[in-house]
Amino acid sequence: MTVDASILCALREMSWGVSGAELSRQLGMTRAGVWGHIEQLRALGYDIEASPHRGYRLLSSPDSLHADDLYSRLGLTRVIGREIHVFQETTSTNDVAARLARGEAREGAVVFAESQSKGRGRMGRVWLSPAGKGLWFTVLLRPNIAPAGATQLTIAAATALARAITLQTGIVPDIKWPNDILIRGRKVAGILTEMSAELDHLKDLLLGIGMDVNLETEDFPAALRQTATSLAIETGAKVNRSELAVAILRELDRDYDLINKGHFEVLAEQWQERCSTLGREVSIRVGDRVIRGQAESLDDDGALLVRGAHGHLERIIGGDVTVG
Repeated sequence: MTVDASILCALREMSWGVSGAELSRQLGMTRAGVWGHIEQLRALGYDIEASPHRGYRLLSSPDSLHADDLYSRLGLTRVIGREIHVFQETTSTNDVAARLARGEAREGAVVFAESQSKGRGRMGRVWLSPAGKGLWFTVLLRPNIAPAGATQLTIAAATALARAITLQTGIVPDIKWPNDILIRGRKVAGILTEMSAELDHLKDLLLGIGMDVNLETEDFPAALRQTATSLAIETGAKVNRSELAVAILRELDRDYDLINKGHFEVLAEQWQERCSTLGREVSIRVGDRVIRGQAESLDDDGALLVRGAHGHLERIIGGDVTVG
């Protein structure tokens, strides 16, 4: 953990105030050095009070994402979030995470961007990523599963996103298979999973997530205003993006641990409780094919099982879904 992250962590743990002497002792540096870091944090927008009686107190944090701040809020996780990168702008966080994967990035590395110039969703669609309005990020994973089981990670991400939204806002969203989070039938978040694999071995999996947090109606193109929404629109108030980001990372880490321990069925049950696709008539376009039938359940790898008109059960691992 960096010095700035350690200072922010201490300020949050001791919200009534922490002395410069105590910070100096914890960090193993002079009080002048501590003061220098406090000034750097203030320059980034952190409102830190200095009192001769109370010491330093964190009064407020800026509405922006900083790696040190996210570290200080996150605490210890098993895998996800032990390495965090934040960019002001990039093409796509999946692009950056792919480059990190080819280097020496640790599993669980997370790449956030305040904005994306070429954000993308599934099926080659463009993902709107206005600066400072949402959470656009990618998690690098190296699960010990076969490529056929990669859908498990999409399911895990969907359940984690849904739980985090409920924890932070009280809203209980729906999940539309395979990768959409909906509120009142409108999309608030999506998941893009990309991977590199060799035969039966999954090397790197990039879990790309886009969540519309503080977008207003006018931030959406006219063509999306009937099908997309944001947490701010649904709650009527701005949502703290840093707190939400940390809640998501914690929930993702929990779900990933369940997968690594072979307990995907726990996540499948949670997913099915929230899924708005199951029990409905669906049309799924997979390449040039269109599969029609009733969505019944998930299999052990997270694929969707669809019962066709003649009773045949078909296993679907991905596609463009229309419900109803």
